[in-house]
Amino acid sequence: MCRGLRLLHTFYLVFQAPIQATGEITLCKTGFPEDVYSAVLSRGVHEGQPLLNVNFSNCNGKRKVQYESSEPGDFKVDEDGVVYAARNFPLATEHAKFLIYAQDKETQEKWQMAVKLSLNPTIMDNPVKEPQEIEEIVFPRQLSNHNGYLQRQKRDWVIPPINLPENSRGPFPQELVRIRSDRDKNLSLRYSVTGPGADQPPTGIFIINPISGQLSVTKPLDREQIARFHLRAHAVDINGNQVENPIDIVINVIDMNDNRPEFLHQVWNGTVPEGSKPGTYVMTVTAIDADDPNTLNGMLRYRILSQAPSSSSPNMFTINNETGDIITVAAGLDREKVQQYTLIIQATDMEGNPTYGLSNTATAVITITDVNDNPPEFTAMTFYGEVPENRVDIIVANLTVTDKDQPHTPAWNAVYRITGGDPTGRFIIQTDPNSNDGLVTVAKPIDFETNRMFVLTVAAENQVPLAKGIQHPPQSTATVSVTVIDVNENPYFTPNPKLVRHEEGLRAGTMLTTFTAQDPDRYMQQNIRYTKLYDPANWLKIDPVNGQITTIAVLDRESPNVKNNMYNATFLASDNGIPPMSGTGTLQIYLLDINDNAPQVLPQEAETCETPDPNSINITALDYDIDPNAGPFAFDLPLSPPSIKRNWTITRLNGDFAQLNLKIKFLEAGIYEVPIIITDSGNPPKSNTSVLRVKVCQCDSNGDCTDVDRIVGAGLGTGAIIAILLCIIILLILVLMFVVWMKRRDKERQAKQLLIDPEDDVRDNILKYDEEGGGEEDQDYDLSQLQQPDTVEPDAIKPVGIRRLDERPIHAEPQYPVRSAAPHPGDIGDFINEGLKAADNDPTAPPYDSLLVFDYEGSGSTAGSLSSLNSSSSGGEQDYDYLNDWGPRFKKLADMYGGGDD
Repeated sequence: MCRGLRLLHTFYLVFQAPIQATGEITLCKTGFPEDVYSAVLSRGVHEGQPLLNVNFSNCNGKRKVQYESSEPGDFKVDEDGVVYAARNFPLATEHAKFLIYAQDKETQEKWQMAVKLSLNPTIMDNPVKEPQEIEEIVFPRQLSNHNGYLQRQKRDWVIPPINLPENSRGPFPQELVRIRSDRDKNLSLRYSVTGPGADQPPTGIFIINPISGQLSVTKPLDREQIARFHLRAHAVDINGNQVENPIDIVINVIDMNDNRPEFLHQVWNGTVPEGSKPGTYVMTVTAIDADDPNTLNGMLRYRILSQAPSSSSPNMFTINNETGDIITVAAGLDREKVQQYTLIIQATDMEGNPTYGLSNTATAVITITDVNDNPPEFTAMTFYGEVPENRVDIIVANLTVTDKDQPHTPAWNAVYRITGGDPTGRFIIQTDPNSNDGLVTVAKPIDFETNRMFVLTVAAENQVPLAKGIQHPPQSTATVSVTVIDVNENPYFTPNPKLVRHEEGLRAGTMLTTFTAQDPDRYMQQNIRYTKLYDPANWLKIDPVNGQITTIAVLDRESPNVKNNMYNATFLASDNGIPPMSGTGTLQIYLLDINDNAPQVLPQEAETCETPDPNSINITALDYDIDPNAGPFAFDLPLSPPSIKRNWTITRLNGDFAQLNLKIKFLEAGIYEVPIIITDSGNPPKSNTSVLRVKVCQCDSNGDCTDVDRIVGAGLGTGAIIAILLCIIILLILVLMFVVWMKRRDKERQAKQLLIDPEDDVRDNILKYDEEGGGEEDQDYDLSQLQQPDTVEPDAIKPVGIRRLDERPIHAEPQYPVRSAAPHPGDIGDFINEGLKAADNDPTAPPYDSLLVFDYEGSGSTAGSLSSLNSSSSGGEQDYDYLNDWGPRFKKLADMYGGGDD
């Protein structure tokens, strides 16, 4: 009993509730049961590590409490009261104490308690030893009724966790602790445990003896799977009634070093620039250990096992044994010598203890990146090239350089520039992106007669400047010698265009000017010849040797080929070089006006009324000359014939216009020609008499013509009348052609081809004959036509109107030609043609209807007998030798009948 009280004093704290003034005893107090919680840790804290569990007494069970930490950056509290670390940090004095707050979400009422953390001394390999005696956990006492008053109850026990090492070898089941209630003396109780590991998955790990309350574990535990078990112990009577409040039992699984470190990647890739100073960060390798990182089992240490290659230093890199950071420790990283290093990294737990720790390895591949520590260098001091004159965009020379830096990077790409020898900028240098060569290109035309050679000074440097501390010069220089090749160039006229001024009217053969071209090839002896290329009016010619231009016709400013007094002609100059070259030049002739055109009246036709009022005719003058050889003009009427001045009068309005009016009171309607004398202002002036055709008509009150003559006078012009006549003639021709075509069509429809072309072989053709039946009117045949002629009525006595359509019409018999018994071979064609003509003129010849009726050939037939065809003697005396003269078509008959004894 004394040992049980000692255990109770060790594991539980009992808080007494104050008695209220009313005399009632408070059964529960809301808040934290302890003011201070303590936890013992090992050295450092890692993120997510649970530290301890805080209990909050929620008496009514309806409060919704939210937990907070005074150090939220380091510690956090979840909803079930577990305090865990928010980040990784080594435990120090500033982390030794902090506060936990609990706040009611509805009433905002707040409670607090303190948490103290302390370091644990070095944990041994087996920090938890199996207890020699099984500890006993006693349920707290319940309230008892004493003299009618409830005695206050001790608060729930805070039970320290039970530590159980993982991978225990047993024997199993292994007893852990015994649960007991003080009321088991008076009652028969049954004990049970609930929670994950007992009656919840994974089930069956923890069991309890329902009678003795002995809690046991049935198999080895694995901390890497479940590091903590939270069970609840229950005590009920034999009827299942709860006799004690459930108590919480926390079982912590103590870690053992049963897992090797594992690198996150088997191969790690990193880079470092060449020439980096010692201490330059390269990369970080990371390994993890499934064991508890707060113990030695999960504390890793890194080291480099090997480095390949070992140049230029066998220890070029080092690694931070705790963080895995790899840094350089030696100078001399040169990509041009070693482009890549391979390190074998080892991670060992137990803080790197080679005896007890477990280890694993990974590979770190470090690539040395390029920096611009090598400038480009020309492969030669002088480069040579040549270029034809007047050529652009051609490559003159190819500059080659070498650069040890990584190809196709800014540290390798070369940039070229011309530093001397080209003050006018006739050359540029472009970089070939593939070969890194410099391509010297002509940007402006070069004249051989001015420059025969260029000596360029060029420099090459990289796109990026050299790295600091490099002793090489930043650029390389070379010389480019460019020779210019002379080529045959085009001769050119000067000036071009050339302007000359002359008066119009120059006679043919007048020498205007000399228009010559120059040859830019001063170092070539060449001759230039001239030809005319464009002369729209054909006024000019040019001497092919000296370029003198002479007129071959009169120059006329009023010509349609002259625009704005300017006449343009183009000439060609050609040399005799190899190959021949030519150039063109334009001669512009500005023609000065002379008074060579007399003025004319405008308009040439007008109309007026029979009386002077109300109409007048306004006229002006047309002069193709220009000022001062044109207006102002003088208008006058001639003296002859006298009727002009008797009937008309002219009045000058200004220098360009005049007015023509009737002088008499009435002039009969008609068309009159009025001559008008017009004189210009030239020096000397020119006069001309032109005729104004005036139509005089009857007018209404408004001065408009109303008579028929107006319609005639204003009718269609000659061109319109001719067009109308042509249309009528064409229409008549079309109608005539249509009539002729219809007649020809009818004739072809009626005509029948009786004979075959003599040149056609009837044996080689298919002949289609007309059908021997007709329409419905031909279906009622007169069978009497097939009777003997003696029984048929003569045609003459047949009544009119009863003759069948298919009977032969009654007409006089035509006269057909009779062939002689032995005709001459030459008259066969004549006989056939005469028969054809007779048949064409015979109205009784078939076909006179679709049904062909043949004569009766029976007894009493008027047709002759054909029995002679079967007679062997009828033709025996006839001579058939003439068949040999009828040609090859009758050769077979000649052989049959004109042969010998056969």
